[in-house]
Amino acid sequence: MVYAAKKFINNPNDVVTEFIEGLVETYPGLQYLDGFPEVKVVLRADVSAEKYDKVAVISGGGSGHEPAHAGYVGEGMLTAAICGDVFASPPVDSILAGIRAVTGRQGCLLIVKNYTGDRLNFGLAAEQAKSEGYKVETVIVGEDCALPPPRGITGRRGLAGTVLVHKVAGAAAAAGLSLEIVAAEAKCASEMVGTMGVALSVCTLPGQVTSDRLGPEKMELGLGIHGEPGAAVVDVQPVDVVVSHVLQQILSPETNYVPITRGNRVVLMVNGLGGTPLMELMIAAGKAVPKLQLEFGLAVDRVYTGFFMTSLDMAGFSISIMKSDQSILDRLDAPTKAPNWPVGTDGNRPPAKIPVPIPTSRSTKSAESQSRPQELSQQGRILEAAIQAAATVIISLKDSLNEWDGKVGDGDCGSTMYRGATAILEDMKHYYPLNDAAETVNEIGASIRRAMGGTSGIIYNLLCKAAYAELKANAKSEVTPKHWSEALKSSIASVSKYGGATAGYRTMLDALIPASQALEEKLSAGEDPISAFILSAEAATTGAESTIQMQAQAGRSSYVSAEILATVPDPGAMAAAGWYSAAARAVKEQYESSS
Repeated sequence: MVYAAKKFINNPNDVVTEFIEGLVETYPGLQYLDGFPEVKVVLRADVSAEKYDKVAVISGGGSGHEPAHAGYVGEGMLTAAICGDVFASPPVDSILAGIRAVTGRQGCLLIVKNYTGDRLNFGLAAEQAKSEGYKVETVIVGEDCALPPPRGITGRRGLAGTVLVHKVAGAAAAAGLSLEIVAAEAKCASEMVGTMGVALSVCTLPGQVTSDRLGPEKMELGLGIHGEPGAAVVDVQPVDVVVSHVLQQILSPETNYVPITRGNRVVLMVNGLGGTPLMELMIAAGKAVPKLQLEFGLAVDRVYTGFFMTSLDMAGFSISIMKSDQSILDRLDAPTKAPNWPVGTDGNRPPAKIPVPIPTSRSTKSAESQSRPQELSQQGRILEAAIQAAATVIISLKDSLNEWDGKVGDGDCGSTMYRGATAILEDMKHYYPLNDAAETVNEIGASIRRAMGGTSGIIYNLLCKAAYAELKANAKSEVTPKHWSEALKSSIASVSKYGGATAGYRTMLDALIPASQALEEKLSAGEDPISAFILSAEAATTGAESTIQMQAQAGRSSYVSAEILATVPDPGAMAAAGWYSAAARAVKEQYESSS
């Protein structure tokens, strides 16, 4: 019998919220935004946007990496941290709430780890904040030295070295420097650091079964902080050998990951990934310093050893090396009250939580206008059936999608899609104006943005936004099959523009692009619309299944070897094909029953 891993938790869906509650009770200098369950933002208790006269430094990402990122909120480091669900990028609304809560006239710097979901969500939030009048700069950190470039469009992952960038930027902001200078210092620091991790076990997500991917005598080199497969699985080696390999990988002149050469000064960080005893981390640090000095000819200015950016309960560690000079050291040595660099409190205890700030320009809908009409038109009934069928299929696919994603990603595709589907079914009962197709699509996007998070959430939100704009502009009365075809084409173009993927990249677009092409082709040829829809659904399924033969060029799967990818199809493509096909069948059944 298979059991979920034992954890000291309540409901797995509540772990992030309950972590934040414990954090702010432990450290009186921190608060969190209260008001909407999907907004999980930790911020300095001594900062308010109206009065703050320095650059705000904001970071964040998926939870499960504690103490990153919330543990680095404090004077001299981060002004706010945005917490997504476990291993899932925080939604745009959370990021915007954090920006609005702490950003004053000097603006804010967003420090973002290089993952597709983080880039998309923080990027969209930055653009929205700029449209509201905020000054915003963004620095992307990608310092992974485990995998050789290039990695498709994705690039190098952001790892524990990001924490060093937080410290540099936070100290520069505390010194009263301008947004442009703070951003420039953070960017420079991000280009001076390299990181590589090793692990003896993979991590276990709350409420899920522990993976047995690594046997008792194996270790993985370059394992990702979300449990993604690394560069190689090898026999367990003594820590001396492991440390030498990691240092060589980071500092090798052939790869040229970091601009560090013999005679330079460096900072060393040995970071535990969650399940490694401090004793073992100290042993690794003790071996790394003389190797850096004697074998690589480097002067080690600072050594930081401990837990900086973990991966839940993963047994392993990472090593980060940053090129240093006196200006970098001044930033790293500058005082901070961030709890985990190091713990700093003054005993004052303001309220633990404050309300989520609402943008002044935000219009509010009355309960009456949000309610769905009592009488549905034929179009409304068809749309209702299609949404119901699509969401229900996604719910049924949860475990299969998680299983596939566990082999090529971080194992949460099904859970993420499940959250979106259940939110859609619940919101449809109250808020979707089903007689208005465009507005219904827009409301679906709002449900997804609120509930899903991660890369999938922002991509599906982009899909809905583009489809809404197309339908609103061109479908003045009843929405025709041609309108739906153009809306699908616009959605695909939007996702490709912002996400960078296209056909053959092993993403959800490998299901949607064939569907769109087939639908347009069949309608142009005069095919019956229902038949055209069914045939396009078949094209979506064929396209999704064909991803098993593709090498990923986007997303976390781009870090996975071709051998592993060839064992399963892309879970995102299979999910897209699933809901699209279910919607097509539902539309066909509705037309047949009404004729």
